[in-house]
Amino acid sequence: MLKTLLFALFGSLAALAVHDLVQRRHSLLRNYPLLGHLRFALEALRPEIQQYFIERNFDGRPFDRDTRSIVYQRAKGTDAEEPFGTELDLYRAGSEYLTPSMAPRPVRTDPPRVRIGGPDCTRPYDMALLNVSAMSFGSLSGNAVLALNTGARLGGFAHDTGEGGLSEYHLGPGGDLIWEIGTGYFGCRTDDGDFDARQFAEKAAHEQVKCVSLKISQGAKPGIGGVLPGAKVNAEIAEVRGVPQGRTVVSPPYHRVYSTPRELVRFLARMRELAGGKPVGFKLCVGSRREFLAVCKAMLEEDTTPDFIVVDGAEGGTGAAPLEFADNVGLPLGEGLMTVHNALVGTGLRERVRIGASGKVATGSDLVKRLLQGADYTNAARAMMFAIGCVQAQRCHTNACPVGVATQDARRARAVDVGDKSRRVERYQKATVKSALQIMAAMGVDGPSELRPHQLLQRVDPHTVRSYAELHDWLTPGQLLASAPDGWASDWRAADPDRFTH
Repeated sequence: MLKTLLFALFGSLAALAVHDLVQRRHSLLRNYPLLGHLRFALEALRPEIQQYFIERNFDGRPFDRDTRSIVYQRAKGTDAEEPFGTELDLYRAGSEYLTPSMAPRPVRTDPPRVRIGGPDCTRPYDMALLNVSAMSFGSLSGNAVLALNTGARLGGFAHDTGEGGLSEYHLGPGGDLIWEIGTGYFGCRTDDGDFDARQFAEKAAHEQVKCVSLKISQGAKPGIGGVLPGAKVNAEIAEVRGVPQGRTVVSPPYHRVYSTPRELVRFLARMRELAGGKPVGFKLCVGSRREFLAVCKAMLEEDTTPDFIVVDGAEGGTGAAPLEFADNVGLPLGEGLMTVHNALVGTGLRERVRIGASGKVATGSDLVKRLLQGADYTNAARAMMFAIGCVQAQRCHTNACPVGVATQDARRARAVDVGDKSRRVERYQKATVKSALQIMAAMGVDGPSELRPHQLLQRVDPHTVRSYAELHDWLTPGQLLASAPDGWASDWRAADPDRFTH
């Protein structure tokens, strides 16, 4: 028996070695038969080896171990504290510091909410400081969506659907929804892929839908569309998205409903009317400041504004993207926020529009920094995935998520226990907002409205620290209309409400 097994083993190895020698695809295997496979095995294991055995607590990417641990601990309801001081090099250029006050304030026990709804909105919504960012059913499993929405209901915060349509997993638990509409118009599309106003109005009327968001671009891949292979378009996804089962679906990089800033502003007003007066906004990863100023000019001339704008950072998110886009296209969240905030302030529109920040928000300090940079509230995607069990395996696009979060494989998805994970989402959100309020109290302010740019410092070299008030331009209300400052003047002059131009 042993001889037979050994013969079979060595025979298989010999056959593999012969195959390696004659195959033409891998040069390494032609020169190093058998041994070359060891290289491929180690390469496949490299991310896990790096994450678990080599990375220090503070230098992992996209999220370091310290950040992941904070989310896990808060989601489980355990202490997120570390002894013996920081491991960070606080003298490294780029390090940021929030300024504590010599007269701290009592910590608020009632988390503030943000009223979403401008002068044209008849059904405003009070948004929490931290919400679930856009992740579609299809990219996430049904159980993952159920857990997120149930957690949002338990904690009293909002859940963005992503652009994949309204599914039973979003609607069943009863959590507040921000319905996101992308270029594919999933859930409200005609047979040829255009926007269907009738379907949109019917679904926007659902009681759980509190706001509607038009996705212009996302941080991971601004300016490109997406492809959902036909093999993944099962009966359930086809019904939710309003597409034929088994047929590849293409989301174009552009919208059919507008081609100019003015048309965009008008379409947003139409969406609000179709939605019965509910808040309407748009999401983008900021690129050209000139283009955004053109949208502001269109708002002024049309005398209508969105109720909110969500700024997505080029740091990327849950969606898989070409590496060149993830690494090189779009502004990071901080610069994007400051661009949008200042443009709205400078055009006198800031009081009419609320700004959401979406991108790498995981801790209370992240939340406070985004508020200081111009946001009114924040959304988190990857941190919410951590809360329901994500281990940053970075296999979201393979349908082989090891913990059942980003997959449509029913066997893998069963790992997400909805009852347990929804409570984790609730605890994580509550603890993170509490942490942000504690930080604000330590800074001597009672709430977000009292935060100012000078309270966030950045080290620019080993010997110099500057505040955000010094490092960046902060426009005053209506300044662009009266006399644009030198740094903004050329973009303001060139911004055309009837044309997108760089």
